[in-house]
Amino acid sequence: MLPYPILTVFLILMWLLLNGFTLGHFVLGTLVAVFASWGMASLRPDKPKIRNWHLLFKLFGVAFYDIIRSNLAVASVILRGRPKGHTSSFLLLPLEIEDRTALALLAVILTSTPGSAWLEYDSHDRTVLLHVLDLVDEEQWIDTIKNRYEKLLMEIFA
Repeated sequence: MLPYPILTVFLILMWLLLNGFTLGHFVLGTLVAVFASWGMASLRPDKPKIRNWHLLFKLFGVAFYDIIRSNLAVASVILRGRPKGHTSSFLLLPLEIEDRTALALLAVILTSTPGSAWLEYDSHDRTVLLHVLDLVDEEQWIDTIKNRYEKLLMEIFA
């Protein structure tokens, strides 16, 4: 009946926190949570195969540092304007990662970092289309993502 009971409980709690604790919202939240749980079951997500758990902390630390640094850079572009030679552009990034969980995590990291957005993934060519707010050197961006995130993600996931 409930393939993901913990998900269902947390969705009901979140619904009640957002909408208030009434009997009507409890019933409606329960219906939404049950249907969401069934929807999640139909997706049948793969169980991630994490090889090096300890490297997750390093990845989150690196991503957090880059998000803070990128926030400051984007604020500078907004407040001071863009320096000469800096433009917004699209970037086609070749990837070696094949693990779906690692790809999803890379998408979250790149999109969470202000100034860049993951737009499209081509599974045949294994390339990602990114939009970069302040692109100066395309090769530097590719090198940074491949060496800073992709290499680490490939070590974490089997």
